[in-house]
Amino acid sequence: MGDPEIDAMSTVATALADLEDDAQGRVLRWAAERYGVVMNVPTGGRRGGGIATEYDDGSDQEITDEEIADEAPVYEHFAELFAKAQPRSEPDKALVAAYWLQAIQGQSAWQSAALQKELKNLGHAIGNITDALTSNMRKKPQRIIQLQKSGNAKQARKTYKVTHEGLVYVQGMLRGEGA
Repeated sequence: MGDPEIDAMSTVATALADLEDDAQGRVLRWAAERYGVVMNVPTGGRRGGGIATEYDDGSDQEITDEEIADEAPVYEHFAELFAKAQPRSEPDKALVAAYWLQAIQGQSAWQSAALQKELKNLGHAIGNITDALTSNMRKKPQRIIQLQKSGNAKQARKTYKVTHEGLVYVQGMLRGEGA
C-alpha cells in the first residue's frame, strides 16, 4: 500500500496538469482557503499567479505590511483602484475600500462608515457594511480584524484593520488573479 500523502500529491499533480497557469493558481488558492492552509510560496518558484509572501533571497523572511503598502501601485482616486480590482462580492468590495484607506491613504485603522462613504461615492454602496466586514473576519485566515469597539450597543462604533492576508489578497485582485 502506498503513502497516502504521496498519493494525494500525485492526484493533485494529475488534476492540474492540463490546466493553464492561471487556472492552476485559482485551484490551489481555493484548496488552500478551503482547508485553512496559509501558503508561503518562494518568489522564484512561483507559477500560475501564486501569491508570493516570502523573499527569493533564501532568507524565508515574511514580507511586512509596510512593504506591501510600499509596493502598492499609485492610485490617485479610489475609483481607479476599484476598477482595477474588479471586486464582485460585497465582502470583496468592502476589502478593496479598506485597502484604499489603509495601504494607499495610510490610515492604520478605520471605521466602517469611511468605507461605505467611499463605496457610495462610486455608486457601489453595500447593503450592510457590518455583514461584509464580518464575512472578511470569518475567512481563514482573517482578512480584516476588529481592533476596538466603543460602546455597548450592537451598533457601537468599531475600529478595524486589514490583516497581512487581506492586503495580499487585494494585491492578487489587482494583478488580475481574481477571487
